[in-house]
Amino acid sequence: MKIALKNCQLVQPQQKINKKSNLLIEDGIIIKIGNLSAEDLKHAEVFDLKDNFVSPGFFDMHVHLREPGREDEETVQTGCDAAAQGGFTGIACMPNTEPALDSAEVISLIKEKAKNHLVEVFPVGAATVGRKGEVISPMAELFNAGAVGFSDDGVAIKNARILKTSLEYSTMFDVPIIEHCEDESLAGGAMNEGSTSTFLGLPPIPSVAEDLIVIRDILMAEYTGGKVHIAHMSTKKSAQMVREAKAKGIRVTAEVSPHHFTLTEEAVKGYNTNTKMNPPLRTYEDVEAMLEGLKDGTIDCIASDHAPHSLEEKEMEFEYAPNGIVGLETQIGLALTELYHKKVLTIEQLVEKFAINPRKILNIPIPKFEVGERANLTIIDPNEIWSVDISQFKSKSKNSPFNKRLLKGKAVGVINKKKMVLNGKSKKI
Repeated sequence: MKIALKNCQLVQPQQKINKKSNLLIEDGIIIKIGNLSAEDLKHAEVFDLKDNFVSPGFFDMHVHLREPGREDEETVQTGCDAAAQGGFTGIACMPNTEPALDSAEVISLIKEKAKNHLVEVFPVGAATVGRKGEVISPMAELFNAGAVGFSDDGVAIKNARILKTSLEYSTMFDVPIIEHCEDESLAGGAMNEGSTSTFLGLPPIPSVAEDLIVIRDILMAEYTGGKVHIAHMSTKKSAQMVREAKAKGIRVTAEVSPHHFTLTEEAVKGYNTNTKMNPPLRTYEDVEAMLEGLKDGTIDCIASDHAPHSLEEKEMEFEYAPNGIVGLETQIGLALTELYHKKVLTIEQLVEKFAINPRKILNIPIPKFEVGERANLTIIDPNEIWSVDISQFKSKSKNSPFNKRLLKGKAVGVINKKKMVLNGKSKKI
């Protein structure tokens, strides 16, 4: 099968590419870049992309697939379907499943279930057995089975001794320890601490709960030489600490989720449980700090923290509802609307945050525009106006605070592993 992508804007900042061109792909391999002759187009299916951006396939390094254990909320298959619909060709799935991803058997199960999908799945192994923070997981075994990092996601690694040992072991494989930064003794509230939580009468989570673990992890990364990745960063002080640590050459990276640069704690005022997440929605100043961190490179990547929950679980009192929202199918639209069109980031910077830096952090090969390379692409229409409709989500769960939100810019297609999804239609190529 041969396809031609015509009149597209190729964007690959690592190769210093941002130009209008054409791509010819045969059996999933790029065979020509540039002008295409009548002979090239013979027997090819032609897609006129009309100046849409084509970039290396986007990668989300923070996704909860819920399998094994909560297949009623999401499975590997439905999570991958949501990722492809949202514009992603690769995802890293987090280990807070039941059982946790703390054995080679469970890692292999995930890889096996994903092997025939367009979207590639890279498991993140549990840092400790059962994510209990007591005993280090068999890291070598997990790494050899396919783990690309280690985390006790959902909670921070319980104490400094276990964190130190985790970092020392992880340096053998040059993979990051990915941290949910929250001091356990300050956890358990329902929203950010401040005047809004007082007004709403909801138990608070202070921002310093995040800051304390961020500084602990930075100091331990400096001491051990290990790699720490700060998941879903949300506070102004955390961003400043990461910025200063990077300036010192400490091996720390960070991600931000779209809800933490688009929403503030004010969104909680309607008691919509789809605005309950951890870390919680913060203040306007914190949102501004996330935007500044994205702009100056303090924040390396954007990740959804895709957290599916059933309707029944979310339909309860705010205080008792579970934390988290789905995000795979909205985050590119939110980023284009709030970052690209508002000139916070250029298209090259967006591609870095979504396609290049996540793979760098996890030591995954980065797709390139070169003849002979496997086609692993995301296609973006930067100007499509669309409204979020949770009823159309491929995810099993619909817990999003962005339903009916009007967005400008959308991922309209993905290509990977000899498969293509374009404008919602799938086909082999």
